[in-house]
Amino acid sequence: MMAPSKKLLAALAAVFLLNILVIGGVQSLTTPALAAVYQQGSQGETVRQIQTKLKRWGYYDGEVDGIYGSATTEAVKYFQRRNGLTADGIAGNATLQAMGISTGASSSGSESGRDNDLYLMARMISAEARGEPYEGQVAVGAVILNRVRHPSFPNTVSGVIYQPGAFSALLDGQYDEPIAESAYRAAQDAMNGWDPTGGAIYYYNPAKTTNKWIYSRPVIGKIGNHVFAT
Repeated sequence: MMAPSKKLLAALAAVFLLNILVIGGVQSLTTPALAAVYQQGSQGETVRQIQTKLKRWGYYDGEVDGIYGSATTEAVKYFQRRNGLTADGIAGNATLQAMGISTGASSSGSESGRDNDLYLMARMISAEARGEPYEGQVAVGAVILNRVRHPSFPNTVSGVIYQPGAFSALLDGQYDEPIAESAYRAAQDAMNGWDPTGGAIYYYNPAKTTNKWIYSRPVIGKIGNHVFAT
């Protein structure tokens, strides 16, 4: 039996190497990126973002230094308890998403940020406008976005939603309830530019509110049970 030639061996080796590269490439395309996890001992820019948001929302009063220490851990636990998350002090994908921080686990850049905003808005719409007509659900989403653009409010969706005292649903437990399917559609419609309120930055239910100040705001109109104002 003749021994294989050097050319044949080289060709077989090349084919084998090519198969390895192709398999590896397919796996890298189909395997999702691991979700980022931040906990005590972590450092960096994302930790700084976590601290900045928690401090702005009143959960954290320490230094914004990018170091995930015990104070940051306790602040994250506080945030998690208030938002229906497992209060372990670890900023995993669910906690980062609730904060509006891109994890990069499924997408990147502006697309990921938009996905986070959509989730947060849907959750708040479901909590604040459950039982309202669909137009009224979109209207609540529009108010959130109008506040993002208004100089008197935080300039991010997460900042508006978690601004202390801004939404009663964060206090009465409604924000922790399952998200209605219609709320996702309403959030998408609002993000696509539909504003049934005509530019409102406030809304209230006259049958439920105890805030006398809100009645001083100029009324634009009413949709369902909510009055919308500027």
